[in-house]
Amino acid sequence: MVTQDKMMLQAASLAGLDGVAHGFFTRLGGVSDGVYASLNCGPGSRDAAESVTENRARVAGLLGAGPDKLLTAFQKHTNKAAVAEKPWTRDTAPEADAIVTATPGLAIAVLTADCTPVLFCDPKARVIGAAHAGWRGALAGIVEAAVEAMTGLGAKPERIHAAIGPAISQGAYEVGHDYMAQFLAEEPGSEAFFAIDEGSGEPHFDLPGYVAERLARAGVREVLDLGLCTYYDETRLFSYRRSQHHGEDDYGRQISAILLA
Repeated sequence: MVTQDKMMLQAASLAGLDGVAHGFFTRLGGVSDGVYASLNCGPGSRDAAESVTENRARVAGLLGAGPDKLLTAFQKHTNKAAVAEKPWTRDTAPEADAIVTATPGLAIAVLTADCTPVLFCDPKARVIGAAHAGWRGALAGIVEAAVEAMTGLGAKPERIHAAIGPAISQGAYEVGHDYMAQFLAEEPGSEAFFAIDEGSGEPHFDLPGYVAERLARAGVREVLDLGLCTYYDETRLFSYRRSQHHGEDDYGRQISAILLA
């Protein structure tokens, strides 16, 4: 992991690629306050719209993009991947949980607050991607959809570098026995991603580990996990589950983005 400043974390595997800018942005360095303090980049939150706009402009600037070229989609925990060829607005953004592009200057991004952000790059084909992988999306195949969409632009899975950003860790992700039974019914053989807590007796799910497994299934050989937990790192990262445990009525979203220079 490479830390550029308090606002942005980077994966060494992506930071070493020429002509590519990326960042797993933290909650620090923005203008929002209250539960959104301070770099909340989620327009779907109830934060002041002007604060979110300013925060996103700061992110775009650090990546070397104009504010109108920082692109996020309407994330619905699907297995849909969108191809970005030109900027879109919030009103014209597609419903998707992954974005891929071969167009320089577009900063494609995903928003998270416990789910797993994944950034991708095939440096030879000059194709990049960003995926939002919660458990439903990962189970539905969002990782594979992102890789397939990149392949459609000329990438090859074995050349892709993927980095997993901050997400909720297994220790913080108690899910219940009904959840585990449902998951195992849909994904037999995935018992290794569950651990029973000795104290509560409840299962905990390894979401980043499962996403890494899905990346391997998709043929991606170079996978780096930053190993950062959104729930436990309250100073730097937003967490939906932590906000629920604190009784807060909303929560901020951090952004993870990648751009071809």
